[in-house]
Amino acid sequence: MDCSVSEFDKFRCEMNERILNRSNLVTKRFFNLDGKTYEAGALDEFTKELMGLAASAVLRCDDCIRYHVKRCHSLGMTEEQFWEGMSVPLVVGGSIVIPHLRRAVQFWDELNNPSADSEESE
Repeated sequence: MDCSVSEFDKFRCEMNERILNRSNLVTKRFFNLDGKTYEAGALDEFTKELMGLAASAVLRCDDCIRYHVKRCHSLGMTEEQFWEGMSVPLVVGGSIVIPHLRRAVQFWDELNNPSADSEESE
């Protein structure tokens, strides 16, 4: 799913609400565990999100990459940290990560220029 920041947020929110409104205990517990995993502990939130970003890139999950890029951005990730952080999954995963790196860069750019996102939706 190739989409803008606002489209990604809207879709994710709508689908999570639909999924969590079901009475499936396993799904609810998994979502809770996923959320708890990224809370600060021995490692801070930023470090955990960066780890999630690297793992998501190696696993080639664009939705996960977008989510972790957005979380890292909201936690203050700098341009230099973004590029250095994305170099790790590129080296680990190899050239197959390049298309996902491209989409991560596009999403990063949109986060840094939110007016471009709103101009697209007009």
